[in-house]
Amino acid sequence: MANTFTPAYRKLLETGELAARVCRAYAQLKDCNLCAWRCGVDRTKKVGFCKTGAHAVVSSYFAHLGEEDPLRGWAGSGTIFFAHCNLRCQYCQNYEVSQEGEGLEVQPEGIAAMMLELQARGCHNINFVSPSHVVAQILAGVLIAANAGLRIPLVYNTGGYDSLEALALLDGVIDIYMPDMKYADAATAQKYSKIPDYPAHNVAAVREMHRQVGDLALDAKGIAQRGLLVRHLVLPHDVAGTAAIMRFLAEEISPDTYVNVMGQYRPAWRVAQRNIAPLDRPVRSDEVAEAERIARAAGLHRLDERKARFVFINW
Repeated sequence: MANTFTPAYRKLLETGELAARVCRAYAQLKDCNLCAWRCGVDRTKKVGFCKTGAHAVVSSYFAHLGEEDPLRGWAGSGTIFFAHCNLRCQYCQNYEVSQEGEGLEVQPEGIAAMMLELQARGCHNINFVSPSHVVAQILAGVLIAANAGLRIPLVYNTGGYDSLEALALLDGVIDIYMPDMKYADAATAQKYSKIPDYPAHNVAAVREMHRQVGDLALDAKGIAQRGLLVRHLVLPHDVAGTAAIMRFLAEEISPDTYVNVMGQYRPAWRVAQRNIAPLDRPVRSDEVAEAERIARAAGLHRLDERKARFVFINW
Protein backbone atom coordinates (compact mmCIF):
# COMPACT_ATOMS: atom_id res chain seq x y z
CA MET A 1 0.00 0.00 0.00
CA ALA A 2 1.33 3.46 -0.90
CA ASN A 3 2.18 5.87 1.88
CA THR A 4 -0.63 8.41 2.03
CA PHE A 5 0.84 10.46 4.89
CA THR A 6 0.48 14.21 4.39
CA PRO A 7 2.85 16.47 6.37
CA ALA A 8 1.11 18.91 8.65
CA TYR A 9 2.37 22.04 6.88
CA ARG A 10 0.72 21.08 3.58
CA LYS A 11 -2.67 21.68 5.16
CA LEU A 12 -1.65 25.11 6.47
CA LEU A 13 -0.24 25.99 3.05
CA GLU A 14 -3.59 25.31 1.38
CA THR A 15 -5.52 27.54 3.79
CA GLY A 16 -3.02 30.42 3.73
CA GLU A 17 -2.26 29.96 7.42
CA LEU A 18 1.37 29.05 6.75
CA ALA A 19 1.97 32.44 5.15
CA ALA A 20 0.23 34.12 8.08
CA ARG A 21 2.54 32.28 10.51
CA VAL A 22 5.58 33.66 8.69
CA CYS A 23 4.28 37.22 9.10
CA ARG A 24 3.57 36.67 12.79
CA ALA A 25 6.99 35.12 13.37
CA TYR A 26 8.85 38.05 11.82
CA ALA A 27 6.73 40.47 13.85
CA GLN A 28 7.78 38.62 17.01
CA LEU A 29 11.41 38.77 15.85
CA LYS A 30 11.27 42.56 16.41
CA ASP A 31 10.73 42.05 20.15
CA CYS A 32 12.12 38.58 20.24
CA ASN A 33 10.38 35.92 22.30
CA LEU A 34 11.18 33.06 19.95
CA CYS A 35 13.10 31.03 22.51
CA ALA A 36 12.90 30.71 26.28
CA TRP A 37 15.32 33.62 26.80
CA ARG A 38 12.63 36.04 25.50
CA CYS A 39 15.42 38.62 25.27
CA GLY A 40 13.19 41.26 23.66
CA VAL A 41 15.86 42.34 21.18
CA ASP A 42 14.79 43.72 17.79
CA ARG A 43 16.61 41.10 15.77
CA THR A 44 15.83 42.83 12.50
CA LYS A 45 18.40 45.42 13.64
CA LYS A 46 20.87 43.55 15.87
CA VAL A 47 21.64 40.13 17.27
CA GLY A 48 19.98 38.67 20.33
CA PHE A 49 21.39 36.45 23.06
CA CYS A 50 21.61 33.76 20.36
CA LYS A 51 24.12 35.90 18.41
CA THR A 52 21.76 35.77 15.41
CA GLY A 53 19.96 38.64 13.74
CA ALA A 54 17.48 38.69 10.87
CA HIS A 55 19.20 35.96 8.86
CA ALA A 56 19.94 32.37 9.80
CA VAL A 57 23.45 30.96 9.57
CA VAL A 58 23.77 27.38 8.30
CA SER A 59 26.89 25.36 9.01
CA SER A 60 26.02 22.33 6.88
CA TYR A 61 23.27 20.24 5.36
CA PHE A 62 23.38 16.60 4.29
CA ALA A 63 21.67 13.21 4.45
CA HIS A 64 22.47 12.19 8.02
CA LEU A 65 22.84 8.44 8.62
CA GLY A 66 23.73 8.82 12.29
CA GLU A 67 20.34 9.78 13.68
CA GLU A 68 17.81 7.55 15.43
CA ASP A 69 16.63 4.60 13.34
CA PRO A 70 13.09 5.96 12.72
CA LEU A 71 14.59 9.18 11.36
CA ARG A 72 17.56 7.96 9.34
CA GLY A 73 15.93 4.89 7.76
CA TRP A 74 17.99 3.74 4.78
CA ALA A 75 18.30 7.07 2.92
CA GLY A 76 19.14 9.40 5.80
CA SER A 77 17.55 12.28 7.64
CA GLY A 78 17.81 15.52 5.66
CA THR A 79 19.67 17.49 8.28
CA ILE A 80 20.20 21.26 8.28
CA PHE A 81 22.58 22.43 11.02
CA PHE A 82 22.02 26.01 12.14
CA ALA A 83 24.95 27.88 13.65
CA HIS A 84 24.78 29.57 17.03
CA CYS A 85 22.58 28.31 19.83
CA ASN A 86 20.46 29.60 22.68
CA LEU A 87 22.37 27.35 25.10
CA ARG A 88 25.93 27.68 26.36
CA CYS A 89 26.69 24.04 27.20
CA GLN A 90 30.22 24.05 28.59
CA TYR A 91 30.87 20.59 27.14
CA CYS A 92 29.45 21.13 23.63
CA GLN A 93 31.07 18.78 21.13
CA ASN A 94 30.16 21.08 18.24
CA TYR A 95 31.18 24.36 19.86
CA GLU A 96 32.79 25.68 16.66
CA VAL A 97 29.27 25.80 15.22
CA SER A 98 27.07 26.37 18.27
CA GLN A 99 29.27 28.94 20.04
CA GLU A 100 31.65 30.33 17.42
CA GLY A 101 29.08 30.46 14.63
CA GLU A 102 30.91 28.66 11.84
CA GLY A 103 28.74 28.70 8.73
CA LEU A 104 27.25 30.85 6.00
CA GLU A 105 24.42 33.35 6.31
CA VAL A 106 21.44 32.31 4.21
CA GLN A 107 18.16 33.84 3.12
CA PRO A 108 14.88 31.86 3.40
CA GLU A 109 15.21 31.01 -0.30
CA GLY A 110 18.50 29.30 0.50
CA ILE A 111 16.95 27.27 3.33
CA ALA A 112 14.14 26.26 0.98
CA ALA A 113 16.63 25.17 -1.68
CA MET A 114 18.41 22.97 0.86
CA MET A 115 15.14 21.31 1.84
CA LEU A 116 14.18 20.61 -1.73
CA GLU A 117 17.63 19.23 -2.53
CA LEU A 118 17.51 16.89 0.47
CA GLN A 119 14.06 15.71 -0.56
CA ALA A 120 15.35 15.07 -4.07
CA ARG A 121 18.17 12.95 -2.60
CA GLY A 122 15.52 10.69 -1.07
CA CYS A 123 15.80 11.78 2.56
CA HIS A 124 12.92 10.67 4.76
CA ASN A 125 12.48 14.03 6.48
CA ILE A 126 13.92 17.51 6.95
CA ASN A 127 15.73 17.72 10.28
CA PHE A 128 16.29 21.23 11.68
CA VAL A 129 19.14 21.08 14.21
CA SER A 130 19.39 23.90 16.78
CA PRO A 131 16.30 25.66 15.41
CA SER A 132 15.02 27.48 18.50
CA HIS A 133 16.55 30.86 17.65
CA VAL A 134 15.63 30.79 13.93
CA VAL A 135 11.95 29.84 13.99
CA ALA A 136 10.95 32.82 11.83
CA GLN A 137 13.58 32.06 9.21
CA ILE A 138 12.65 28.38 9.15
CA LEU A 139 8.97 29.15 8.69
CA ALA A 140 9.80 31.46 5.78
CA GLY A 141 11.90 28.73 4.18
CA VAL A 142 9.18 26.13 4.68
CA LEU A 143 6.61 28.38 2.98
CA ILE A 144 8.83 28.75 -0.09
CA ALA A 145 9.73 25.06 -0.19
CA ALA A 146 6.15 23.89 0.32
CA ASN A 147 5.00 26.05 -2.57
CA ALA A 148 7.72 24.41 -4.66
CA GLY A 149 6.66 20.86 -3.78
CA LEU A 150 8.18 19.91 -0.40
CA ARG A 151 6.20 16.95 0.94
CA ILE A 152 8.28 15.15 3.57
CA PRO A 153 7.96 15.47 7.38
CA LEU A 154 9.69 18.23 9.32
CA VAL A 155 11.73 17.45 12.43
CA TYR A 156 12.37 20.10 15.13
CA ASN A 157 15.64 18.91 16.73
CA THR A 158 16.11 21.19 19.73
CA GLY A 159 18.07 21.59 22.94
CA GLY A 160 14.72 21.95 24.65
CA TYR A 161 14.95 25.59 25.74
CA ASP A 162 11.95 26.65 23.68
CA SER A 163 9.27 29.27 24.26
CA LEU A 164 5.57 28.52 24.13
CA GLU A 165 5.20 31.52 21.81
CA ALA A 166 7.47 29.86 19.25
CA LEU A 167 5.76 26.50 19.62
CA ALA A 168 2.39 28.16 18.95
CA LEU A 169 3.78 29.34 15.61
CA LEU A 170 4.97 25.81 14.85
CA ASP A 171 1.69 24.07 15.74
CA GLY A 172 0.52 22.29 12.61
CA VAL A 173 3.84 22.93 10.86
CA ILE A 174 6.21 20.54 12.61
CA ASP A 175 5.49 16.83 12.28
CA ILE A 176 8.15 15.42 14.61
CA TYR A 177 9.48 17.14 17.72
CA MET A 178 12.84 15.91 19.02
CA PRO A 179 13.75 17.89 22.16
CA ASP A 180 16.56 17.25 24.57
CA MET A 181 15.71 16.90 28.21
CA LYS A 182 19.11 17.81 29.59
CA TYR A 183 18.67 18.52 33.28
CA ALA A 184 16.21 17.95 36.11
CA ASP A 185 17.76 20.66 38.28
CA ALA A 186 17.79 24.39 37.53
CA ALA A 187 21.05 25.14 39.35
CA THR A 188 22.82 22.39 37.42
CA ALA A 189 21.53 23.77 34.13
CA GLN A 190 22.73 27.24 35.07
CA LYS A 191 26.16 25.92 35.99
CA TYR A 192 26.82 23.78 32.95
CA SER A 193 24.70 25.39 30.21
CA LYS A 194 24.41 28.99 31.50
CA ILE A 195 20.62 29.08 31.17
CA PRO A 196 18.07 30.07 33.83
CA ASP A 197 15.09 27.92 34.81
CA TYR A 198 15.81 25.23 32.22
CA PRO A 199 13.66 22.46 33.76
CA ALA A 200 10.54 24.63 33.99
CA HIS A 201 10.82 25.84 30.38
CA ASN A 202 11.83 22.37 29.16
CA VAL A 203 8.94 20.58 30.84
CA ALA A 204 6.43 23.15 29.55
CA ALA A 205 7.82 22.84 26.02
CA VAL A 206 7.74 19.03 26.01
CA ARG A 207 4.14 19.07 27.25
CA GLU A 208 3.15 21.39 24.41
CA MET A 209 5.07 19.40 21.81
CA HIS A 210 3.29 16.20 22.86
CA ARG A 211 -0.06 17.97 22.86
CA GLN A 212 0.55 18.98 19.26
CA VAL A 213 1.85 15.71 17.80
CA GLY A 214 1.30 12.87 20.31
CA ASP A 215 3.42 9.76 20.63
CA LEU A 216 5.83 8.87 17.83
CA ALA A 217 4.02 7.14 14.96
CA LEU A 218 5.90 5.03 12.40
CA ASP A 219 4.92 3.85 8.94
CA ALA A 220 4.96 0.21 7.85
CA LYS A 221 8.71 0.41 7.20
CA GLY A 222 9.53 1.87 10.60
CA ILE A 223 10.06 5.46 9.45
CA ALA A 224 8.82 8.23 11.75
CA GLN A 225 5.87 10.19 10.40
CA ARG A 226 4.63 12.23 13.34
CA GLY A 227 5.08 12.51 17.08
CA LEU A 228 7.49 13.15 19.94
CA LEU A 229 10.98 11.69 20.30
CA VAL A 230 12.98 12.72 23.40
CA ARG A 231 16.75 12.67 23.77
CA HIS A 232 18.47 12.47 27.15
CA LEU A 233 22.25 12.71 27.39
CA VAL A 234 23.62 10.69 30.30
CA LEU A 235 26.25 12.68 32.20
CA PRO A 236 28.90 11.35 34.60
CA HIS A 237 27.83 10.95 38.23
CA ASP A 238 24.17 11.37 37.22
CA VAL A 239 24.62 15.12 36.91
CA ALA A 240 21.62 15.26 34.55
CA GLY A 241 19.14 13.82 37.07
CA THR A 242 17.92 10.96 34.90
CA ALA A 243 15.35 9.47 37.28
CA ALA A 244 13.27 12.65 37.60
CA ILE A 245 13.23 13.16 33.84
CA MET A 246 12.15 9.58 33.13
CA ARG A 247 9.40 9.72 35.75
CA PHE A 248 8.09 12.93 34.19
CA LEU A 249 7.99 11.37 30.72
CA ALA A 250 6.34 8.14 31.86
CA GLU A 251 3.82 9.67 34.27
CA GLU A 252 3.04 13.09 32.80
CA ILE A 253 3.63 12.68 29.06
CA SER A 254 3.14 9.04 28.06
CA PRO A 255 4.68 5.63 28.81
CA ASP A 256 4.76 5.25 25.01
CA THR A 257 7.21 8.15 24.66
CA TYR A 258 10.11 7.20 22.36
CA VAL A 259 13.32 7.97 24.28
CA ASN A 260 16.94 7.94 23.19
CA VAL A 261 19.13 7.47 26.27
CA MET A 262 22.37 8.79 24.83
CA GLY A 263 25.73 7.42 25.89
CA GLN A 264 28.01 9.66 23.84
CA TYR A 265 29.20 12.14 26.46
CA ARG A 266 32.88 13.00 26.53
CA PRO A 267 34.60 16.17 27.80
CA ALA A 268 34.80 18.89 25.16
CA TRP A 269 35.14 22.66 24.81
CA ARG A 270 35.50 24.46 28.16
CA VAL A 271 35.04 21.34 30.29
CA ALA A 272 37.98 19.76 28.46
CA GLN A 273 40.04 22.96 28.44
CA ARG A 274 39.58 23.60 32.16
CA ASN A 275 39.15 20.03 33.47
CA ILE A 276 35.84 20.96 35.08
CA ALA A 277 34.81 18.26 37.54
CA PRO A 278 32.72 16.14 37.71
CA LEU A 279 32.26 16.27 33.91
CA ASP A 280 35.97 15.84 33.20
CA ARG A 281 35.70 12.22 32.09
CA PRO A 282 33.60 10.31 29.54
CA VAL A 283 30.40 8.69 30.73
CA ARG A 284 30.89 5.01 31.62
CA SER A 285 28.95 2.15 30.06
CA ASP A 286 27.59 1.13 33.46
CA GLU A 287 26.19 4.65 33.94
CA VAL A 288 24.40 4.45 30.60
CA ALA A 289 23.06 0.98 31.43
CA GLU A 290 21.78 2.30 34.75
CA ALA A 291 20.05 5.20 33.02
CA GLU A 292 18.32 2.75 30.68
CA ARG A 293 17.29 0.60 33.65
CA ILE A 294 15.84 3.69 35.33
CA ALA A 295 13.88 4.57 32.19
CA ARG A 296 12.39 1.08 31.94
CA ALA A 297 11.62 0.99 35.66
CA ALA A 298 9.73 4.27 35.27
CA GLY A 299 7.51 2.57 32.70
CA LEU A 300 9.09 3.70 29.43
CA HIS A 301 9.44 0.88 26.92
CA ARG A 302 10.32 2.56 23.61
CA LEU A 303 14.06 3.11 24.03
CA ASP A 304 16.34 3.69 21.07
CA GLU A 305 18.82 0.83 21.04
CA ARG A 306 21.75 2.42 19.22
CA LYS A 307 24.39 4.17 21.27
CA ALA A 308 26.98 6.91 20.88
CA ARG A 309 26.24 9.27 18.02
CA PHE A 310 29.05 11.65 17.25
CA VAL A 311 28.13 14.42 14.85
CA PHE A 312 30.58 15.22 12.08
CA ILE A 313 29.70 18.40 10.23
CA ASN A 314 30.79 18.93 6.65
CA TRP A 315 29.54 21.59 4.27
